[in-house]
Amino acid sequence: MSKINLGIVEDDTLIQESLNDFFDAQSEIDCVQISSSVEDFLTSIKSLETLPKIILLDINLLGMSGIDGIPLLLNELPKVDIIMLTTFEDNDSIYKALCAGACSYLSKKTPLKKIKEAIEVVSKGGSYMSPSIARKIVNTFAPKQHKSNLLTPRQKDIVAGIVDGKSYKMIANDLFVSIDTVRTHIKNIYKTLEINSKAELIRKSYDNEL
Repeated sequence: MSKINLGIVEDDTLIQESLNDFFDAQSEIDCVQISSSVEDFLTSIKSLETLPKIILLDINLLGMSGIDGIPLLLNELPKVDIIMLTTFEDNDSIYKALCAGACSYLSKKTPLKKIKEAIEVVSKGGSYMSPSIARKIVNTFAPKQHKSNLLTPRQKDIVAGIVDGKSYKMIANDLFVSIDTVRTHIKNIYKTLEINSKAELIRKSYDNEL
């Protein structure tokens, strides 16, 4: 069996070392290049005798983001398979990465042995997703119940306050509740709507998704 030539783009030194040490011990995988940025990786591969067939790519990197770097990597290495390995598990990042050309998406919480399994699956023409990522993708295509029907009247009042640009304190004063109560409602709203930030909530409101 020929070796799987692997490239890694990751700016966290500890994660770089962990991945490199692990793959050095795997006879079937050869790590041919590790870089801290897409820019450095693109420069470095020009002098490589053996090019990577699979790239583990982070999103939050020095310089351009991993997602922005996908088209550039594919332009230089048209046949390469890109596996995202990142802390970002939000729907927007997953969607953008897959649309840009990544074939797989892994959480950094994935054990090293599972990362190796993903690389082997991809090398055979498959795709691999962390279970939590796969569930998000499935949910994206599942029949949707209108999210606003899942919010309580009080939660809708809080959403309206946020969209109007009010602070948690102002919303608490308007509704005669404590700031902690507002924060609890916000946490539950995020969970219900499957979002992670105020910006996503406002975007959904502007896009009439609430």
